[in-house]
Amino acid sequence: MTIENFDWQAREAELNARAEIETIAPDDDYVDAAAIPVDDAEAHRAWNAPTSDRRAPILPAWALSRTALAAELGRFGKLMAYRCGYHGARLPVYGARLLVWSPVGAARVVGSVWRWASDAEGRPIRSDAVTAHDYAAYQGLVRLRDRHVRFRGALTITGALGLAGAGLYIGLGTPDHVAWSTLAGTIAALGLAGKPADKPLVTRAVVKAKLRPLTAPLVEKALGSIGIAALNQAVKGGGDKIGFPDEIARDGAGWRAVVDLPAGTTAVEVIDRRDKLAAALARPLGCVWPEGQSEVHPGRLVLWVGDTDLAEAKAVAWPLAKSGTVDLFQPFPLGVDPRGQVVTGELMFTNWLVGSIPGMGKTFLVKLPVLAAGLDARAEVQVFELKGTGDLAFAEQFATRYASGADDDEIEAALVALRDLRNECKKRARIIKDLPRDLCPENKVTPELASRKGLGLHPLVVAIDECQELFSHPEFGKEAAELAEKIVKLGRALGVILILATQRPDKDSLPTGVSANVGTRACLRVMGQVENDMILGTSAYKNGIRATMFTKRDRGVFYLVGAADEPLIVKGAFVDGPKGEAIAARARALRIARGTLSGHAAGEVAEAEGPRFDLLADLAAVWPEGEANVWNTVLVDRLAQLRPEAYGHWANLADEEKTEALTGAVKPFGLATKGVSRRSGARQINRRGLNRGDLDKAREGRQGGR
Repeated sequence: MTIENFDWQAREAELNARAEIETIAPDDDYVDAAAIPVDDAEAHRAWNAPTSDRRAPILPAWALSRTALAAELGRFGKLMAYRCGYHGARLPVYGARLLVWSPVGAARVVGSVWRWASDAEGRPIRSDAVTAHDYAAYQGLVRLRDRHVRFRGALTITGALGLAGAGLYIGLGTPDHVAWSTLAGTIAALGLAGKPADKPLVTRAVVKAKLRPLTAPLVEKALGSIGIAALNQAVKGGGDKIGFPDEIARDGAGWRAVVDLPAGTTAVEVIDRRDKLAAALARPLGCVWPEGQSEVHPGRLVLWVGDTDLAEAKAVAWPLAKSGTVDLFQPFPLGVDPRGQVVTGELMFTNWLVGSIPGMGKTFLVKLPVLAAGLDARAEVQVFELKGTGDLAFAEQFATRYASGADDDEIEAALVALRDLRNECKKRARIIKDLPRDLCPENKVTPELASRKGLGLHPLVVAIDECQELFSHPEFGKEAAELAEKIVKLGRALGVILILATQRPDKDSLPTGVSANVGTRACLRVMGQVENDMILGTSAYKNGIRATMFTKRDRGVFYLVGAADEPLIVKGAFVDGPKGEAIAARARALRIARGTLSGHAAGEVAEAEGPRFDLLADLAAVWPEGEANVWNTVLVDRLAQLRPEAYGHWANLADEEKTEALTGAVKPFGLATKGVSRRSGARQINRRGLNRGDLDKAREGRQGGR
């Protein structure tokens, strides 16, 4: 077929038909997105969305807590007592005012009676009748007036005579107190009748500006002024709105508002602007405490605004200051939250880490768990105060070990205590392992086991204040860090508890292996994010748990993490020196009665204070003649024979524990163990041991030995 004979019209019709078919019936792999609706209205109507019913409490929150109820009743009682006292002191002033106003009141009463008796209210009508020249109406009004005047005049005269007679009878025929009371009442009534309209009788008992209640418009306005774009748009009417899932209500000594922030806004952003939020609410910074509810969603904000500044609130008395004992297996009081509700802490099955900058009340906070441990007669308490100021000197009355100072002697005493704690953990682990399952079903210390003296599973609490002096020590720090990490990890279930406090929370002064495994953390004011997270845990600052927001005025106020499901802001109970001594005396009496007073408190010399020996020199003395490498187990047995008073407790350990004990003891001197192989019959046995050349180098290179 040539070009001239080709049917162009037929070809064009064929192409158009094919295009139409492809448009109407597309391939299976092709789907026109515009043809499918994004929102299926029918599916939305048919979908039965899951719901979770949240029942509102029948009673308000303050009525469900004994502490909160007592706080509310106390608040109203104090208010009533204040008002009664305020007005009672001003009764003479109020009486003088009524006396001055009573003549005016008498004149007003007489004038009112006269106008009523003379039918003064009808005078304008009679005048209108005269003006209109309506003589008939006037005559009728005059006759009506005469009847009123005769009747009212008679009543007035009768009443006046009756009052005069009653006055004479009260003045002459009744006791003096009745007469004077009647006179005072009459003067008071006349004084009230004569009171000027612009002068109140009583002055207001409120001595400062009345606080505004927290309302939704006030919260929205405040959130819209702290510099967050999404909140600004929400307040102006654009974007997502600010929601209130719960009613704003009284909560303790303040108001509590639960707020759902606009999409994309987190509670952490608001917490970070706490100072601006307080300024927007026109409240002191210590009254405004925003918190997050991350278990609901990151945008849920709980805003609590107190009536008074937490920093200016009076010191919180410790409930156990005057009487009472403690069961360490139960919570003990620590202080109160901003709402005034009691906050408790625990010691068993958890370790404590307390940190802050100097001068914010760290040592006062450490007093509370130490005293709580003292008030449990079963507990053995050891205290090392490495600042040297004697802030924890009260513990000498009941502690089995006590040291105060920042010198090497006190720091080494703390190290020796950690070594013994490590060995104690091993001993307790063996005891628990050998106990019948019915006595120890969970493989940890129970109250019943702790109360049995023969087992030796009593609570053992060791507090080290200013622990950075120990962990940063050039000779003892490394070993102390390793021991503390093992104790924190293993001692929790064995009844061995560490309380560490530091004013320098950094990686050099506080080993990360220790800070990462502590269960209860208390952080007073710190200056930066790193210090905040070292005490409160990784990402605490990012999640809005920020002790950096505390100011210099917030002494004794701290973030508590690990004692409850959510982090808490707490104002710690205050125990001064004399009260601490009195509580310690009670703790000492409890131990005397139970027969558990021992160690330092009983006047016994602690092992760390006894004779000191040179470990390297002793190793050289017991080294087998002619051997370059010796097993640790052999050296330990020889050391125990050389000085039983110093090394005898190692002799009863298993071979693996002997090896570990000597390895840890020589670490501070730069000595490291290595594999030493020995043939026993047909077997080749490899164990850890020391090299004599390494020992000699350590002895020569050491700058004086301990």
